[in-house]
Amino acid sequence: MKPTFFVHLAVILAIPVASVALAQATAAAEPQLAHMVFFTLKDSSDQAREKLVAACNKDLSDHEGTVYFSAGARANDMNRDLNVQDFDVALHLVFKNKAAHDKYAKHPRHLKFIKENREAWTRVRVFDSYVNLQ
Repeated sequence: MKPTFFVHLAVILAIPVASVALAQATAAAEPQLAHMVFFTLKDSSDQAREKLVAACNKDLSDHEGTVYFSAGARANDMNRDLNVQDFDVALHLVFKNKAAHDKYAKHPRHLKFIKENREAWTRVRVFDSYVNLQ
């Protein structure tokens, strides 16, 4: 048999081993961090809600390490008994890991957003959890 046959065989046999190693490394990686923020506004008009959503889009999107971003007004038509309705705007961010979140938290655009918009809020609730997006 030619030596190239053995090289090809070794490569073919190594693929499953490499796949298992990659899966184990991925499983051991840091979890992603979901950062959900719910704003209750002093003025809960549609205009005030849209103004805050626009500010979120401008200052809080496209940060390094962000896996997912969205901001939007509460869905007023979702009014079942179990729906929480004591907020006006929701911000949803998922970061690659906690370090990416921590970098975002100190970023000048994030700090600017807080400084420019905090007077409009009566309440802000933050829910952070580790997640594994599929």
